[in-house]
Amino acid sequence: MARAPIVLVDGSSYLYRAFHALPPLTTSNGQPTGAVKGVLNMLKRLMKDYPDSPMAVVFDAPGKTFRDELYSDYKAHRPPMPDDLRSQIEPLHACVKALGLPLLCIEGVEADDVIGTLAHQATQAGRDAVISTGDKDMAQLVNGHITLVNTMKEETLDEAGVEEKFGLPPALIIDFLALMGDKVDNIPGVPGVGEKTAIGLLQGMGGGLDTIYGDLERVTTLGFRGAKTLPKKLEEHREQAFLSYQLATIKTDCDLPVGLDDLDIAHPDREALVELYKEMEFKQWLAELLEGNDEGVDDVAGGEPVSETTDSATETAPTERHDHVITEQAELEAWLERLNEAERFCFDLETTSLNYMDAEIVGIGVSLEAGEAAYIPVAHDYLDAPQQLDRKAVLAALKPLLEDPAKTKIGQNLKYDISVLANYDISVVGPFADTMLASYVLNSTATRHDMDSLALKYLGEKTISFEEIAGKGAKQLTFNQIALEQAAPYACEDVDITLRLQDTLRPQVEREGRLAEVLDHLELPLISVLSRIERNGVAVDAERLYEQSQQLEQRIRELESEA
Repeated sequence: MARAPIVLVDGSSYLYRAFHALPPLTTSNGQPTGAVKGVLNMLKRLMKDYPDSPMAVVFDAPGKTFRDELYSDYKAHRPPMPDDLRSQIEPLHACVKALGLPLLCIEGVEADDVIGTLAHQATQAGRDAVISTGDKDMAQLVNGHITLVNTMKEETLDEAGVEEKFGLPPALIIDFLALMGDKVDNIPGVPGVGEKTAIGLLQGMGGGLDTIYGDLERVTTLGFRGAKTLPKKLEEHREQAFLSYQLATIKTDCDLPVGLDDLDIAHPDREALVELYKEMEFKQWLAELLEGNDEGVDDVAGGEPVSETTDSATETAPTERHDHVITEQAELEAWLERLNEAERFCFDLETTSLNYMDAEIVGIGVSLEAGEAAYIPVAHDYLDAPQQLDRKAVLAALKPLLEDPAKTKIGQNLKYDISVLANYDISVVGPFADTMLASYVLNSTATRHDMDSLALKYLGEKTISFEEIAGKGAKQLTFNQIALEQAAPYACEDVDITLRLQDTLRPQVEREGRLAEVLDHLELPLISVLSRIERNGVAVDAERLYEQSQQLEQRIRELESEA
């Protein structure tokens, strides 16, 4: 029987990502705790997914490493760590230890190199290794025995997964990073070589830096834009490219004070956890601990916490949703009557493209209250698709409602829907309520404001992803090709979730008076303005622009001469 894999967690990577992506939770006395909770949720998720696995959580230690000796500007341009993040490091370390997890923070060795070395040791000992990280650099370590998982994105990468994601096998990831550099770590790379050029170069040459520099003339024959002038850039920055290769390479042979035998998980220190959860006001976990549950795990897929400040999913979610698929005129008229009587409604377009300029409407989802939604299909055209209402007639019937200034239109990323509807001669009029913008105003430092992420974060619900009904990659279907049996629940869920998000997020915005002003008087009014600008373009005074350019160039020269 195969032994359970070694699980190695990139704690530093997850700490930064949790800080920037999750709600900025604080205790009643202002102590930041959001990043701690995010990382702990992810760790507890891993402990559930790999119950029999040895595990280590690895963090970067302060101080310099061999990379600083190779290149004095390594990571030199990184801004100082925010105080709200720095203050969460020590509590997080304490929580990790109290959970019984081995914590590694080794002076002079970066976390990536610790993980790389332990993963290599595991494979040498005949064991598989799972590296939990959100860092693309780790893809270079993937092989038949080493896999990456990212619980924040529900992503698992084996060798085939790396190639699908990056267009390159794991063996060329270091070369990829060396060519395009890394602004975060200040790895220089080759100036002018971005992600697409690096991929095209490595694919076209069929090998890494040695192959490329061994036959620079052949680079000119590659089919991508700029290939003819690329050899000169590569030659000029040859030394820099190979230096970048060294900087980007994760070491797998570090001399570490710990080994695989030191990674067994100990019993949690219940008393320490109780004190830590009290201090950080993790009320749900504390209650579970006191009731005898030693883990206190939030039951949320993807390892993201539901904010302590929001209503719980059990309080906001209806027990079931009633979906209606409108394919008869009488059904449409009944819903139109209800929409006419309503002061607000949620709507969402299902289309053939994310590009509003060429997107064609396939169907419209509408909802008036949580737990009930309707989908009006108008252009599903797969083989044996059922009869549907005429798109032109449906849009003509909805036009007065969408243009009625007395009705609030609720949506997620309304600018897209407004822009698509403009192509059908419908000018959607506010007032608007946009859950994507509400989320942004509440947490502008977060990187994810899509509906799936918001549903998980604020409602505790995992939604149907587009890939689940359409597939992915080259064979992915467009919405008109998806069977109604799959399309309707997806579309109805979209509007139902969006309506419920609006009712969850709006009270939070209103509790912060200044945020409500920003949302109501700046962000929401700009939806129509930005849609119109994107569709019509902006007039530019070319002569005035040239004058400003000349003035800036002159000022740059003056500053350079003063330096």
